[in-house]
Amino acid sequence: MSGKTLLNNKVKETVAKTVFMIAACLSIAAVLIICLFLFVNAVPAIAKTGAGRFFFGTLWRPSNGEFGILPMILGSIYVTAGALVIGVPAGVFTSIYFSRFASKRVLRIFSPLVDILAGIPSVVYGFFGLVVLVPGIRTLFGGTGSSMLAASVLLGVMILPTIISVSTAALNAVPSSYYEGAVGLGACHEQAVFFTIVPAAKSGITAGIILGIGRAIGETMAVIMVAGNQARMPAGLLKGVRTLTANIVIEMGYAAELHREVLIATGAVLFVFILIINFLFSLVKGRSKL
Repeated sequence: MSGKTLLNNKVKETVAKTVFMIAACLSIAAVLIICLFLFVNAVPAIAKTGAGRFFFGTLWRPSNGEFGILPMILGSIYVTAGALVIGVPAGVFTSIYFSRFASKRVLRIFSPLVDILAGIPSVVYGFFGLVVLVPGIRTLFGGTGSSMLAASVLLGVMILPTIISVSTAALNAVPSSYYEGAVGLGACHEQAVFFTIVPAAKSGITAGIILGIGRAIGETMAVIMVAGNQARMPAGLLKGVRTLTANIVIEMGYAAELHREVLIATGAVLFVFILIINFLFSLVKGRSKL
């Protein structure tokens, strides 16, 4: 190889490294700027309202100076928990079926459908929930239909693609020797899958569930359309509820002064939740490499 070719290769490598470094720095800078903006605006707002009244207050009445976000925190937690109750069993069992039981013909049909499910816009999910799910709950259980139950069911469907794709990849990554060893010891196919393959992929499945939590807790549009959006303490599955994301979107358009600052502080609380979820994901991912 000539010296000129080597020089050209070094130049290309240097340019590529520089471009990648700039891209990485821009990504890190964007995160830091968002953190700085949120917390610089959030801390004074929390100080003005009082940390205790802000985090543990049960009344949200901006016109009266009441800015308690506990109802929204609990609303986000309850709706996300309901989505996990619905979405996790369905997602995990679907991934087990795709990985160890489904034929290639079935996979060719249903795998693209899961991908399509992941690509459907949130507003379309919300519209479906509004015209199908909410009337169905109203007919079956009474009430208005716009409720915590409707939001939980809808989010349970929305997190399915994330759980299925990540869990299926984790199950497929388990070495075949695990399965062969279990069968060699006398286990049937189902026993080998559920007592050998699934435990071996536990970290990957857990990571998929954590990502599903992140998707559920950060969802806005679909929740606004079906949850009822009542800024009060959650009173039951069939009652309306408001989440942190919905609270910001609904009121930011007309908020001013302290009200606007408190909504930004609410965004900071949501951001902390997302950071915790990402930390848990990194922790699980790190353990899976040990």
